[in-house]
Formats: sequence, C-alpha cells, structure tokens
Amino acid sequence: MDARKQNPGAISGNNKPPRFTIAVFEGDGIGPEIMKPTVALLREISVATGAFSLDFETVPAGATHYAKHGVSLPEESMKTAKEADAILLSAMGMPDIRYPDGTEISPQIELRMELGLFAGVRPVIIQPGQGSPLKVAEERGIDFVIIRESTEGLFASHGKGRINDNISAEETLVITREVSEKLFEFAFNLARRRKETGRGPGRVHCVDKANVFQAFAFFRSIFDEVAARHRDIKADAAYVDAAALWMVQRPQIFDVLVTENMFGDILSDLGAGLMGSLGLAPSADIGSDHAVFQPCHGSAPDIAGRNIANPLAMILSAAMMLEWLGQKSGTAEMQTVSDSLSGAVADVMAAGSAKTPDLGGTASTDDVAEAVLEAFRNRTGTTA
Repeated sequence: MDARKQNPGAISGNNKPPRFTIAVFEGDGIGPEIMKPTVALLREISVATGAFSLDFETVPAGATHYAKHGVSLPEESMKTAKEADAILLSAMGMPDIRYPDGTEISPQIELRMELGLFAGVRPVIIQPGQGSPLKVAEERGIDFVIIRESTEGLFASHGKGRINDNISAEETLVITREVSEKLFEFAFNLARRRKETGRGPGRVHCVDKANVFQAFAFFRSIFDEVAARHRDIKADAAYVDAAALWMVQRPQIFDVLVTENMFGDILSDLGAGLMGSLGLAPSADIGSDHAVFQPCHGSAPDIAGRNIANPLAMILSAAMMLEWLGQKSGTAEMQTVSDSLSGAVADVMAAGSAKTPDLGGTASTDDVAEAVLEAFRNRTGTTA
C-alpha cells in the first residue's frame, strides 16, 4: 500500500507526516525478544522526529504457530502483509519443528515467492576499529552489499524436490530473463546511489559459475545486456569460488555483488562472519511493490527467553525499512533518520560498552537496545 495514497498531504507539503502500516511477524525462538525492543525503538524515534508515523500490526506465522495450528503462514497473515506498506519479520523456524518432508518451517521463503521479492539486500559494513576476524577489515573498514536473487535459482525447488526410490534426489535450478533483468537493474541503480552518496565507487560484480553451467552463462549474458544500459557504472564479474576468496583476501574491491539465490545465501553468511557475528547482519527482500526486512540470523532456541540475544541485526533491518519507505514515498527525512539509526548502532559498537555474549560482552538484549536509543538521541539531539 502506497503511503502517498494514505496521506497525500505528506508528499504535497501540508505538513502532515506520512503514515505507514507495518506488518510485524515476531518469529520463533529469540524472534519476539529482538522484535519487541525494535518496535519500541521505532515508535519512540517516529514520535521524537515527527518525520513520519508508524502503525504496527502483529500477525501470526512461524514454526511455533505451525506446531499449534498446522499452518505456518495463515491466509489472513499473508493478506495483512500484502496490504501493509512494509513487513518487519524476525527470526523464523525451529530445528525440531519441520514439515512432513523433513524441511524446516520457513514462512519467509513463502513471503518472498508470493510477493515477488526478487532482490535480497545483504549489507556488509565494518567501521574502522569496530572489530572483525579479518585484519584488513578491522584496520580499514569495509562497506559493500550483496544482492541475492530471492525467488528462483536453486530455491525455485523449495518444496518441489524429488527423491527417486531412495536411490537419487533431484532439485532444479531456475534462471529467468524477467527476474534477472529486474535484479540487475536493481543492482546497478543501487551502485549508482552509493556512488552519489560517497558510499562506493560505482561498481557491480556479477557472481556466478558461468564457466560450468549453462544456466549461469545465461545469467551472465543478461547481466552484460543490462550493464550496457548503465555505462556510468563499472561492470565486472567473478566466479563464486573466486568471489568467496576475494571477500576474505581483499574485500575492499567490492561495492555491489549480485548473484543467484543459493550463492547469495552462502556469501551473505560469509559477509556476516567478516562482521564478527550474524547478530550484526541485517537484510531486506525487496520487490516491485513490497519489501520484507529481517535479520539474517536464525531463531537460536538455545538462548531464547534469556534476554541475551543480539538485537542489532533486527534494529539495522528496521533502519533499512525506514530508508526504503522514504525512497518509495518521497520522504527525504526518513533517509536521514535511517542514517542516524544505523550510525547509532555503529556508535554503540565503537564504544564497546553494550555487547551481548555473541560479541564477547555481558549486556542484555534490552541494554543494547537502550544504548542504541541513547546514541540516536546524542546524534540527533532529540528526546526519543
């Protein structure tokens, strides 16, 4: 739903802030624990800045819901998601709750497929001195984005694989021109925005295995066609194994990497590893009309209920949501608020005084969220 239709005055200049409806999926395991302070943070920020208003509508889904009701993503929840301006989704799935075919409960994949969320955006950002297992990243900092196609590739077989008489198994990889063209256009446009704001040099790497598989050769050929329409952005390519090596050896060469679904799934976790924890890895799945924002990590049932889960990936995903809503609605102030929220997280990490156990600290989930709010206040001069 377009916020401009809900509140045209927000765009035309009668001083009414735009109002957005957010569908909230609290998730499983630690999901509700990291969602609660994130929503509270967003509420306070929206009120304090006065730049926008957010209405949150919590809807059921996930493994726990499946265990109780036999459905992982109710039709009413999907309807709410379709009608919302954006979707905020926490960690989903539980290792011991599975579909009859043995696969884990994953409503997030159903949302991607149903809503056509073809562009999975996975930022990899390390500020100098922030700390990283990678020395060059810790010393110099890195800032690049992995764009993972999220509706086809090898994941096109989700729920459709075949086991043949307990002798062999088959999954089918799918690459289509329609989705690939939209994906590459998204990647080049993102690289251009990053170049204009000084975040990157304006470079896109196509990551594939075009030297072995016809599907990836097709993928690469479409990339080359789209690149020809974006001459102001440097187009490059890398085989996925080389890209994984370079992410460790010289990550500073990357700006925007665009790749197939499974490769993107793997490389984005490598990117999270460079940042030091999945607890620092946000993500967005974006389509032409809808978008889902969620942390990259899982539901971590082993620490659920202990108030020690890292909320930063969830908070950073919320910041990405604000940026996307601002771009979509034409509300420039939301970009500023998004930058301030991401900067507040960076400030907390740099200070090192509020770290959850996954980062070597002893702070609670609530402690970290409160520290981010205080850092946001310091950056913006608000009383959020």
